[in-house]
Amino acid sequence: MQKLPPESQDEIARAMLTLVGDEGAPEPIDPSHLPDVLEALAQARRQQFASDAEVEAAFRRFDQ
Repeated sequence: MQKLPPESQDEIARAMLTLVGDEGAPEPIDPSHLPDVLEALAQARRQQFASDAEVEAAFRRFDQ
């Protein structure tokens, strides 16, 4: 199992808290996205996580 460096974990946690916001109620999932959400949850249960390089690449897309 790979572990992210603490600074990456903190950055992801901040992003998640920003996404959650203070609205209280979760946003509905678009029905067309539900299979992907369920597959992502299954991957998490199997502890299949993105590599450090994949996470870094994802964050670089936001910098553009």
